[in-house]
Amino acid sequence: MNFTTPPYLSQNISVQRVMLRVLVALLPGIAVYVWLIGPAILVQIGLATLVCLLAEAAMLKVLKKPLALFLGDGSAIVTAWLIALSFPPLGPWWLIVVGCLFAIVIAKHLYGGLGQNPFNPAMVAFAICIVSFPALMSQWPPVGLKTGFADQLALIFGHGPLLDAMSSATPLDAMKTALKLGEGQATVAAVLSDASTFGRVAGRGWEWVSAAYLVGGLWLWQRKVIGWQLPMSFIAGIVLVSGGLWLWNPGQFASPLFHLFSGASMLGAFFIVTDPVSGCTTPRGKLIFGLAAGVIAYLIRVFGGYPDGVAFAVLLLNLCVPLIDLYTQPPIFGMKDGK
Repeated sequence: MNFTTPPYLSQNISVQRVMLRVLVALLPGIAVYVWLIGPAILVQIGLATLVCLLAEAAMLKVLKKPLALFLGDGSAIVTAWLIALSFPPLGPWWLIVVGCLFAIVIAKHLYGGLGQNPFNPAMVAFAICIVSFPALMSQWPPVGLKTGFADQLALIFGHGPLLDAMSSATPLDAMKTALKLGEGQATVAAVLSDASTFGRVAGRGWEWVSAAYLVGGLWLWQRKVIGWQLPMSFIAGIVLVSGGLWLWNPGQFASPLFHLFSGASMLGAFFIVTDPVSGCTTPRGKLIFGLAAGVIAYLIRVFGGYPDGVAFAVLLLNLCVPLIDLYTQPPIFGMKDGK
């Protein structure tokens, strides 16, 4: 038999090791992404990584902090990868650059650097760019795009054919637009019958990307890098609202399964709301944060003006973190509640 005896020592896990595991967990989603769209996403990831590291180094030098220590923690690389995976893979190079600079310089270092930023830097980058450049941020290539690597490079660096001719609406946007233009006549089942856009569960091909993020996220949970409260409560928030509306009117509201495997739901659940810096720290606070973020993300994507609402939901909840943590703090050891 195995017995647990004192002393109870906490596991020595460095920031660098945590960030490395997050990067490893993202690899299944990136692999599926490359299989479906092509290697353009690898170019965007490389560009985002370079820009984030350069911006991080510049800010560390201005703030007179040791470069090797902070550059080596991997946090800038995680931010870069999340930005690249959130942005259109064939978007112009400067769009990624703008997003990365906002994330590192403004959202991270102007608040004091890692551990002090109140907002998720990658989501700040997404929100700034989709508000500033909504047309470019909405140009996503269709799955199975027959474009060579050279043509993809030409599109990214501005020397290829017009991107408009090679882009299509995301499955979430296609669903919302079709139901809105149908003015009650179009149904979810009729919209989903379009095999060029939708697959068995959600968007054709994109459902596999979401499934890969789910696999990576479950691995993070198994390795105890993240807890269960934030991802499960975020998923529960989406399921509760989407499930209720779907049961009430299945002709006008898609099923919870569609919403879980569409957009940034799985990426948000396991890699975004779980940010330990900008999220809640108490167990009950994490449940409230995740549940509210899931509900708001669904409401924005279905009733709002943007195709997805994960970024805005997370940023809104980031504002509420101090208040949530204040009212969900457990009592001090040895004291009763209310004393």
